[in-house]
Amino acid sequence: MRSRLPTTNDTPAMQQRVITIVLLIGLFFSLSLLVSGMSGWRLPDDQQGYAPVQPIAYSHRLHAGELQIKCGFCHSAATMSQYAAIPSSDVCMKCHAFVTASFNVMREELRLADETKNLLAKVEGKPESEIPALTKQALEDLHEQSDALQIPSDQLKILYDSLGLDDQLQPIEGKTPKSIPWVRVHNLPDYVCFNHQAHVTAGVTCQRCHGPVETMDRVRQFASLSMGWCVNCHREASERGIDGHPVSASINCTVCHH
Repeated sequence: MRSRLPTTNDTPAMQQRVITIVLLIGLFFSLSLLVSGMSGWRLPDDQQGYAPVQPIAYSHRLHAGELQIKCGFCHSAATMSQYAAIPSSDVCMKCHAFVTASFNVMREELRLADETKNLLAKVEGKPESEIPALTKQALEDLHEQSDALQIPSDQLKILYDSLGLDDQLQPIEGKTPKSIPWVRVHNLPDYVCFNHQAHVTAGVTCQRCHGPVETMDRVRQFASLSMGWCVNCHREASERGIDGHPVSASINCTVCHH
């Protein structure tokens, strides 16, 4: 039995099927690209997960986590003002006028200091002639390694440059100090008033709103900070108290919108 050859009448139908298949494939890939791209879209004022790159890679994990520096040391305004405020460069220099290297480098510096101390203890009180040449060379090597570690890290150089300071922290002639252009992470609408002082003095921890910042190398918006989220938090605080203390957290509109 012979197979039927396609006729000219079959050609438009086949072309239609091919076009339909091609269009469906194109639609599938277009929707896939659209869905993947939508992951970066945000509704107005919804920035949960927002973690912008900062001009200096300041690590809260290092400072608040490993070094256990209290939030209030840098954000001192949070206890006395509506705003927590971004610390000025002067606050950074309280430490980094003396700590001029990264944490890992400082650990290495401490290790070298311990080795140097141990070697010096072995030769203490001995005349120069009785100190082995290998020990002398080891001390010189440790000294050179220690000097090399004193060079500021790249991130600290950005801080020093903003203040118009060179690697030896001396003012650069003709250099004008300028502010570091930090990128704001938490952006509430203009019609919302959040008072840090009221919350901090009531015993609300920073982590309640900002999440576990002590684990973040780059700060991100942890909570949605939506009106519903805030209202539920006020209801919960009024019902359960804060840190064992009873509070009356109002849900009146004028508390946040005034």
